[in-house]
Amino acid sequence: MKSSFAGRTLPVLALASLAVACGPPSVRPASFPDPEVGCPAGLLSWSLDVQDQRAEPASSDKMIAAVRDGIQKSFPGCHWSGPGDETATITVAVHRFAAVFNDRYYDSAVDWTVTVRNASGRTITEFDANEQETRPAYSGADAESLNEAFRKALQRTVKGLAQVPRIGSMRPPAGTPSQMSVPSRRGGASDVSS
Repeated sequence: MKSSFAGRTLPVLALASLAVACGPPSVRPASFPDPEVGCPAGLLSWSLDVQDQRAEPASSDKMIAAVRDGIQKSFPGCHWSGPGDETATITVAVHRFAAVFNDRYYDSAVDWTVTVRNASGRTITEFDANEQETRPAYSGADAESLNEAFRKALQRTVKGLAQVPRIGSMRPPAGTPSQMSVPSRRGGASDVSS
């Protein structure tokens, strides 16, 4: 009788472990709105393109939605459109988004590249958000560690986007002379503006 119980339990445990391995656990919604920055670079309209570039894209739709929602809710003053519109674009290319069991620990990693382009396609800035978390293996540790890594990567992303300079308002730093003097060939200063 004991062997039949073990015989029924082993396949169930094997299926349960496969179900967990099918994709990363869902992450809780997160956002980091800043009352000082309603929208990156002072623009009111942005196109947001979140791309899943992982080697094994499991649960891609949920992951893309979590990243997109986190960015959009962090900048509530923006009007967001999908990729392909003729507006400035924020592209988030996700390289890693997973919790992996490794020797009695769950190692979670969230890694993506953020590229900001103006409406003509010129890159304004590009930066990475790479966060890792490790938790001892206990019930829910995979979700907990992935949530923490996601939260930190999203916070880093929002801070980076909030620092994007205002598009169209690039000015020289305060105290910079309006006319620049350069030495002439004869050793004196000549005015460039003439």
